[in-house]
Amino acid sequence: MSDAQNLDPGLDAAPRPGSNLPEQSVSDLARALKRTVEDAYGYVRVRGEISQPKRHTSGHLYLRLKDESAVLEAVCWKGTVARLSVRPEEGMEVVCTGRLTTYPGRSQYQLVIETMELAGEGALLKMLEERRRRLQAEGLFDPERKRPLPFLPRVIGVVTSPTGAVIRDILHRLADRFPRHVLLWPVAVQGERAAADVAAAIRGFNAIPPGGPVPRPDVLIVARGGGSLEDLMAFNEEVVVRAAAESRIPLISAVGHETDTTLIDHAADRRAPTPTAAAEMAVPVRAELLAQVLDDGRRLHACMNRAVAERRSYVEGLGRGLPDPRALLESAVQRLDDRAERLALSMLNGLERRRTGVQQLGAKLRHPRETIGLAATRLQAAGRALGAGYDKAVALEQGRFHRVADRLSTRPIVIRAQMEAERLKSLGQLLESYSYKGVLERGFALVTDAAGQPVTRAADTAAGQAVRIAFADGSADAVIGGGAAPDPEAADTARKPRKAQAAPKPGQGSLF
Repeated sequence: MSDAQNLDPGLDAAPRPGSNLPEQSVSDLARALKRTVEDAYGYVRVRGEISQPKRHTSGHLYLRLKDESAVLEAVCWKGTVARLSVRPEEGMEVVCTGRLTTYPGRSQYQLVIETMELAGEGALLKMLEERRRRLQAEGLFDPERKRPLPFLPRVIGVVTSPTGAVIRDILHRLADRFPRHVLLWPVAVQGERAAADVAAAIRGFNAIPPGGPVPRPDVLIVARGGGSLEDLMAFNEEVVVRAAAESRIPLISAVGHETDTTLIDHAADRRAPTPTAAAEMAVPVRAELLAQVLDDGRRLHACMNRAVAERRSYVEGLGRGLPDPRALLESAVQRLDDRAERLALSMLNGLERRRTGVQQLGAKLRHPRETIGLAATRLQAAGRALGAGYDKAVALEQGRFHRVADRLSTRPIVIRAQMEAERLKSLGQLLESYSYKGVLERGFALVTDAAGQPVTRAADTAAGQAVRIAFADGSADAVIGGGAAPDPEAADTARKPRKAQAAPKPGQGSLF
């Protein structure tokens, strides 16, 4: 029998002409190999280092298990991934249990993982140390991030199992020291979903709004009893550590016993060796506070009494050195009365002195009429003196002028001056003939208004307007429309003699 028939006796393969080997398809051969591998390795336990873990969008997990000389492809289906006790990470040494099978699509064999556990405590500690260094490098464990605990919180939030002894120990210790309002967020502290529950509880307490229907805790306690390293792995998960570091509420980590250390202890604000110690950190002892308050009250009362007594003694000493206040007031009142009386007298005397001074100054003043009379007398005297001086100056100038004229009468300039005088005289006569006064001599008159401006048009006059009429020998006032017009014949008779008398001067032509 051939090897192919040994693999699967049920194959119906006809021999190839000219050959003894039967002919089979690729799929037939792949199925035969798959059955053979699964039958021979139906349940195996493999130890190796995880390499290239990849979570597919479908939820399945693909990875490789390797050692010094070989690599084994592995797959963990979505339903199994949720039940794994550890979270696969790069470089983690694990022991996987499952069945070996093949994947014909890639011509490879692979391990279908059903369970996974760490390969010994040393590997687990190595993985935790690497995780601790990585998170510390991110700054999640820095002392500057840690917040102080409140001295006396009103509400305490506890994240732990509701059925374990931890919550009872915490409540009992709080009742002994200082009873406070406690909010419990029940979580699983061990198992596959423990890490997610603890992280959700921490973030849930931080999400409670202040002043809402549910009181917001002032401090959080994440607690669990003792156990093995595998039992405490939920508190070493990265999701729990990050939730503790992000908490805005001060957090106390109380996981395990005093010798147990988890990664949440580094991220928490305070670490308690036990859950009971966490309750002691959260609240003070009420009896001690009462005793301290009473002692402080007694000390404060004694201090106040001593201070008041010292101040009283000091004030009394100062009082003994002071005079009698009543005597001081009496003396001050007497001085005040004296000053008031002197002030009134001084005001009267001052007014009288000023009245007398004003009267004396008034007596020295002259009456305005007398002042004006004196000024008029001085003005007249000055006028007379000025007239006399003027006459004397004129006489002096005339005498000087005559003397100069006598000296110049025999010179040619005198002749020229006489000629110019004659010429000036003729020009004056011509100018005089052009003057309006000559017109007035011939019977005309000049009418002016009250302001002395000539009135040349009848349209510029009004009935009842006062005017002044200038004649050759004087002027007369008149009113427009105020009397009857004179007789024209009488006016002509009166003008004719005057016209005959006004004969033209020799050498002067007529203007008309």
